[in-house]
Amino acid sequence: MLNSFFTTYGVVPVHVYSWPASDQPFSALIQPFFTSMFLHGGWLHLIGNMWYLWIFGDNVEDRLGHIRYLVFYFACGVGAGVVHLLLNPNSMVPSVGASGAIAGVLGAYLVSYPFARILTLVPIFFFFQVIEIPALIVLGLWFVMQFFYGTASLAANSATGGGVAWWAHVGGFVIGIILVGRLARKPRYASYSRY
Repeated sequence: MLNSFFTTYGVVPVHVYSWPASDQPFSALIQPFFTSMFLHGGWLHLIGNMWYLWIFGDNVEDRLGHIRYLVFYFACGVGAGVVHLLLNPNSMVPSVGASGAIAGVLGAYLVSYPFARILTLVPIFFFFQVIEIPALIVLGLWFVMQFFYGTASLAANSATGGGVAWWAHVGGFVIGIILVGRLARKPRYASYSRY
C-alpha cells in the first residue's frame, strides 16, 4: 500500500510522459508536483529538510513577507519537480520530499545574505571544529556538490534506481535565485549573523 501511495502522490516521470496514452486525467499528473512536497522517504529525510528550512527559511521569509514566501516556496518546489522530470524522463521511481523547495530557499538566502556567517561543523583530521563560514562558501559548495552528483546520476541513467533527486536540488536552487529578486519586498542585506 505504501508503494501505491508514493506512486500516486509522488512525481513519477514515466507517468507524466505517458500521458495522454494512459487513462489518468491530466489533474492526476499535476497534483503530485504539490503533494510530493509533503511526503518524505523517512525520518532522516524529513529532519534534514526541516533543519535546513529552520536555519535559512526565516530570513528569506522576512525578506519576502509571509504570502510571497508561500508562493515562492511552492514555485520552487514545483519548478524543481519539473527539472527532475525533464532530466529523468525514464524514471519509474516516485520523487518525494520538500528538498527542491528548500533548495530554492537556499538559493534565495545565498543571494540575499551572501556574507552572513554560518556556524559550521568542519572535520579537521580526527577532530571537529565549529567555525563561522560565509553563506557564499557554505551554500556555494553545497550547490557544486548537487551539480556534481546530478551529473554523475545522468551517467548512470537508471530507470529504476532510487536515491536522491539531485537535479531537483539544482533546479530549485536556481529558481530560488531568480525568483527572490522579483518577489522581495525588502532589499538584500550586506551581512547577517546566523546561528
